[in-house]
Amino acid sequence: MTGPQFAAAHTARLRKDGFTILEGILDRRTIDRVSRDLDPHFATAPLSQGVFSGEDTRRFGRLPVRSSATHALIEHAGILALVEEMLGPWCDRFVLNLTQAIQLEAGSIEQVPHRDQDMWTLSRHLPPASGIELLVNVMWPLTDFTDENGATHIWPGSHRDPHKLILDPDLAVRAQMKPGSALVFLGSTLHAAGANRAQIPRRGIIISYCLGWLKPYEIPWLAYPPEIARKFTKTLAALAGYKIHRPNLGVFEGRCPSTLLDGTHSGGAIDALLPDQEHLITAWRNGEITHLDVLTGNASQ
Repeated sequence: MTGPQFAAAHTARLRKDGFTILEGILDRRTIDRVSRDLDPHFATAPLSQGVFSGEDTRRFGRLPVRSSATHALIEHAGILALVEEMLGPWCDRFVLNLTQAIQLEAGSIEQVPHRDQDMWTLSRHLPPASGIELLVNVMWPLTDFTDENGATHIWPGSHRDPHKLILDPDLAVRAQMKPGSALVFLGSTLHAAGANRAQIPRRGIIISYCLGWLKPYEIPWLAYPPEIARKFTKTLAALAGYKIHRPNLGVFEGRCPSTLLDGTHSGGAIDALLPDQEHLITAWRNGEITHLDVLTGNASQ
């Protein structure tokens, strides 16, 4: 389920269609535990405000704090392998963009079609053929996702022309799934929550990962301050921003913020460079090259 063939098959679908559905990748007991943990939060969450979020939906974040069972979703090895394939070429490490629970109330209207990468102005300037992805989303259903109750509408191939704002509604796929499955889609893929025509709410969780040098939707150090993050696994803490992004990005007092969690934060600043940058600087100091550009890796004798 999480081996090379799994990653290769679903990576190919992501690149071709902009989305893929992973059937039954998590046991139902874990999903049921998440649902039980989040029940009281759904019950007290206020309705959203604004034309985008939907005034007939309830949303809340900080899921690792509200349910430790969500850690299994966030750290799922198969998911992280797919994210690495799509985002790894463009960053030193990827991080959490957000964790959010969403409830579509009965009778809710369809969400406006959108691409999540549009929160970053940079996305408007990326050539469509560049292949650069900023974000990978994972939608985990907590209830059955059906056409009637608002299963996510997603436009296959829309990531290949991310500057088109609207596409024919008839071309959209309804991502119908059961709890334990997951919809993975790119930040460049056009999508929208469907209208909930059922008599009961539709619940799901969206977990998304972005390039480590972008500002995420949910500010991680406010959502997960050190006293909270110390209880996380190393993987989850790194995803929550407690790991430096080379070169020297995301430091605290010049050091990797992971030192805030293990009690080793003392002393002066410590470089965190990429290997090619270390090599170029050493070669320059040794007189082996006379010109260098640390960021691009260009050097001349």
